[in-house]
Amino acid sequence: MILDSINSPADLKTLDERQLKQLASEIRGELMRTVPITGGHLAANLGVVELTIALHYALNAPEDKIVWDVGHQTYVHKMLTGRFGKMETMRKLGGLSGFPKPDESEYDSFGTGHSSTAISAALGMAVARTLNGETYTVAAVVGDGSMTGGLAFEGLNNCGNENIPMMIILNDNEMSISKNVGALSHYFAKIRSSKRYNLTKLVVKKSLSKVPVIGNFLVNVVERIKSVIKAVFIPNVWFEELNINYIGTVDGHNIKKMIKIFERAKDFDTPVLIHVKTKKGKGNEIIEGNPEKYHSVSENCDIKCAGAKLSDEQNTPTSFSLAFGKKLCELAEADERITAITAAMADGTGLSEFEVKFPERFFDVGIAEQHAVTFAAGLAISGKKPFVAVYSSFLQRAYDQIIHDVCIQKLPVVFCIDRAGISGRDGETHNGQFDIAFLQHIPNMTLFAPSTLSELSHALDYASKAKTPVAIRYSKMCPCEHEIECEDVFSWRHTMMTGNEKAVVFACGTMVANALKAKEICSKLGVDIVVVNMLCIKPKDETILNKMKAIKLWVTAEDGCISGGIGSTLSSFAAEKSGDIKVKHIGIPDNFVPHGNISEIYGICGMTANDIAGAVLEEIL
Repeated sequence: MILDSINSPADLKTLDERQLKQLASEIRGELMRTVPITGGHLAANLGVVELTIALHYALNAPEDKIVWDVGHQTYVHKMLTGRFGKMETMRKLGGLSGFPKPDESEYDSFGTGHSSTAISAALGMAVARTLNGETYTVAAVVGDGSMTGGLAFEGLNNCGNENIPMMIILNDNEMSISKNVGALSHYFAKIRSSKRYNLTKLVVKKSLSKVPVIGNFLVNVVERIKSVIKAVFIPNVWFEELNINYIGTVDGHNIKKMIKIFERAKDFDTPVLIHVKTKKGKGNEIIEGNPEKYHSVSENCDIKCAGAKLSDEQNTPTSFSLAFGKKLCELAEADERITAITAAMADGTGLSEFEVKFPERFFDVGIAEQHAVTFAAGLAISGKKPFVAVYSSFLQRAYDQIIHDVCIQKLPVVFCIDRAGISGRDGETHNGQFDIAFLQHIPNMTLFAPSTLSELSHALDYASKAKTPVAIRYSKMCPCEHEIECEDVFSWRHTMMTGNEKAVVFACGTMVANALKAKEICSKLGVDIVVVNMLCIKPKDETILNKMKAIKLWVTAEDGCISGGIGSTLSSFAAEKSGDIKVKHIGIPDNFVPHGNISEIYGICGMTANDIAGAVLEEIL
C-alpha cells in the first residue's frame, strides 16, 4: 500500500500521476475504515482527498504554512504528515485531535476549531514572513460555508489592502454543515457556471512581459482592456476589486491540474484566491447523497443507518436537542410570533422539524453567530419571539451582541444553548465550559440549566412568554429523570431533609444526577447530605439559600468552569449572609479540557459522583 510509505509530504513528490490517484483511493478506504469506528467528520474529509494531496505536493510543509478552516477536514492532512499510524486514536483521550493542533505536529501551523478564521490567521503569518525577510508560502484552505462568516470578509478586506503574497484555496462543496444558504451561495454558483478565464491572464502577462522594449507597455494595455471586459462578463470581479487575484473554477478531484495551478500560484506577488470545486462525501454514494447526515458520525457508526431521522412514531426524544425541537414546534403552533434561528446547524440543534413545519418562520443565517443574535434582536423589537438555537462554544462569538443588542434593550430573545458543559470528542474548541460564567453576570438575563426533559419543557414554556432575555443551557449527554425535578422554574427543589445533614450540594444540569449518586455514596458511610437542584441559575432562589444556612458545608457542582460560575455566586452569598459557611467547588478547573469521551473528561476534571462525595467526606470524616 502506497499510504504506508508516506511519512511526510516530501514522499509525495516521488510519486507519478497514477500512484497519486492510487494514494487517493487508499486514503478514502482508510477514512471509511477508521472514522466510523472513532467517530468524527467524514463527509468533508472524503471531499478534500485530492485537494490535500495536490496542496502538499505543490508546497513544502512544514516550511510552507497551511491554515485549515474550520479544521475538521484535516484527517487527510494528518495522514500525509506522519500520523497515518495513529488514525485509530482520533478523538480519543491522549490520541489525535479531530482538529489541527500546533502542539501535536509541526505541520499544524495554526489551531482551528471554529469557522472563518483561516484568512485572518494566514494573513498575519504572511505579514510576519514579509517583515522577517523570509519567502515561504502561506496558504489558507477555506470552505465556502466559512465564507458566510463575517470574519472571513474582514480578512479578505485586509488581505487586499496589505497586498502581499498568499494563497487562499476556496474549497467549494456547496455545503457547510447544513446546505449553504444566502446571497453568497448564489454568487459562488454563478461563478461556477460562468465561462472560466482562470490561468489565461497569468500566462498572457508572463508572455507579454518578455517582449523586448515594449513588454511592460503591452502588459499595462492588456490589463486595462481586461478590467473592462471582466467587469462586463466575469462574475468573480468582486474578488478582483478587493485586489485579490482569482483563479477558478478548478476541478477539486483532478490532482494533476491542481498541482499545476498551486505551483503557478506560488509565483504571484499578490494575494490569489483559487476556487476549487469538490464533492462532499466523494467516493461513497450514500454519503454523497446525504452529506449533511454524514458531516459528523458517532463512534461505531453504521453508515447505512447513521442518517436516520427521528420518526413520527418516536414520541419520546432521546436528547435535549430533539426534545427542544419538538417542544418549539408545539409552542409555535400556538404562537405565530415564534421564530427559530440557526447558524448553519438546523440538524445539530434539533430544528429540522421546525424548518419543515414553519419554513417562513425558520431562518438559517449561515455560520454567522454575531449576526444571528442581532438579527434576533431586530425581530424581537418588532414584536416577534425569536429562539436562537446555537452550540455553547459558538455563542461565545456573539458575546458583545448579547450584551449590547439584546440585554441592554431588555429584548425577549431566547437563547437555546446546546452542547453546554463537556462536549467530549471534539475537545477544547467545542467544550461549552464558559456559558454560565459569561451569561450569569449580564443584567436583565434569566439563565436556566435543566437537568431533565421535563425541566427543559417548563423552561421553554416560561421563555415563550417572557418579556426579557432568557438563556437555557443543556448538555449533549442523554438526560435522565430523577426525584427532585423542579416544576416551578424559579423554585429550586431539594431532597428530603432529616435535620442531620452535614453538607448541602448545590447542583445544576447534568451534575444533578452525579450529586444524587454522591448522596447515596455518603449515606452508605453514615453521612447525610442534602442535594439542591438549581434549575434557575439566575435569579437564584434565596429562599432555599437562606434555608440552607444552618448547614456549614456547601459544595457546588456545575458542568462549567469554576471561575466565575455558580460556585463564585454562592460563595459570595455565603460570605455575605453567614461568615462560618465553608464552600467547596466541583466543576471544570482553570484549564482547557482535552478531547475524549465525556465520562473520561468528568474524571479528569474531578466532576464524578465519587469526586463530589469525596469533597464532602474529606471534611466530615
